[in-house]
Amino acid sequence: MEILSGFFLFLLIVLAVAIVVISRGIRTVPQGYQWTIERFGRYRITLMPGLRLINPFIDRVGHRINVQETVLEVPAQNVITKDNASVVVDGIVFYQVIDASRAAYEVRNLELALTNLTMTNIRTAIGALDLDETLSKRDEINERLLRVLDAATEPWGTKITRVELKDVKPPEDVQTSMAKQLTADRERRAAILRAEGVKQAAILEAEGTKQAQILAAEGRLAAAQRDAEARERLAAAEAKATTAVSQAVGDGNVQALNYFIAQKYVEAMGAISQSPNSRLVLMPTDFASLVSTIAGIGALAKDANQRD
Repeated sequence: MEILSGFFLFLLIVLAVAIVVISRGIRTVPQGYQWTIERFGRYRITLMPGLRLINPFIDRVGHRINVQETVLEVPAQNVITKDNASVVVDGIVFYQVIDASRAAYEVRNLELALTNLTMTNIRTAIGALDLDETLSKRDEINERLLRVLDAATEPWGTKITRVELKDVKPPEDVQTSMAKQLTADRERRAAILRAEGVKQAAILEAEGTKQAQILAAEGRLAAAQRDAEARERLAAAEAKATTAVSQAVGDGNVQALNYFIAQKYVEAMGAISQSPNSRLVLMPTDFASLVSTIAGIGALAKDANQRD
């Protein structure tokens, strides 16, 4: 019985040791991490996410490296620009570890190294620019920082994915001057717009006056042409009437002269009666001569009808 009891005790001890050894040799690496394994203090292998086995007697976990994309806050710092203006600049850096062994053993403190490297390069980039360029060319500064930092951190097994300047604050007096300059620029643009409006209004008014004068001149030209045509026709009619009277006189018909004189007489009397200044119209005392003249006109018209 004592032998059996000792054997069972030995089995229990062996089982307990086996459980302890197995538990120390099994490692579960979470997603988004990579673990480095050291053997006798020297890097041996990198464990990927999942259930992994190691030698619990001679191997141990060296570093647990986060390989997810990480955001690093860059603290604010005073930077002197090329034109000796002091600005306060801060930023953020997005980085990702792509080689856990180099990130663990090529640099002692990765985040501290990235922070100091970023701050130094920010001072270098902004120090080569004027204040106006610093405020207006932030995309170019970000691109330059990304290129420089990515090349500098490549030996550390790190990939810089993005660099952004969060805020660039110039001094208070510079901000006041910029506000005044902005107000002056706005007022200048407003004055230019008002001047352009006045100019366009004057141009449109001049164009309208020009078109009105052109239309008025065209109207006067058309009226003059019509008046000329009317005078031509009237002159032709008078010439024809004079020719008829002359022919009648040549044929020995004196009443044609009476017709011509009576026509002018009637026109003169009509003009006198329609004059706005006339208040009294005097008729000739020898009104019978006018009647006889009209009778002569009638006889002349009768003779002309008989000839036809």
